[in-house]
Amino acid sequence: QLQFVESGGGLVQPGGSLRLSCAASGFTLDDYAIGWFRQAPGKEREGVSCINSVGSSTKYADSVKGRFAISRDTAKNTVYLQMNSLKAEDTAVYYCAAVLGTCRLAVTTDLNDKYLAVWGQGTLVTVSS
Repeated sequence: QLQFVESGGGLVQPGGSLRLSCAASGFTLDDYAIGWFRQAPGKEREGVSCINSVGSSTKYADSVKGRFAISRDTAKNTVYLQMNSLKAEDTAVYYCAAVLGTCRLAVTTDLNDKYLAVWGQGTLVTVSS
């Protein structure tokens, strides 16, 4: 069974940090670009960050540039999202998914599910004092 399992979410104060993990099972992450996405209550899902299949290129939404960093560990078949300087507006459920193409299909205002596959269950990040 192909699946992602996200973890690492939680409650953090503004300015704090969290590291999210996205572990794959049933397939090899190296075959795909992997994106992180988030959805806040009452808002549309948005692409936050993406890393290409070989880990040589990354892409970030403007709202997280300079604060978030995506990376991948081939040996662990896992992708990470390091989130620093967190803000209240980062509060959301964070998901990872395989991108059936380039990272431009993940970090865009026009997400199309036909290019995104194997969604995980998500992990909740709450930024609040």
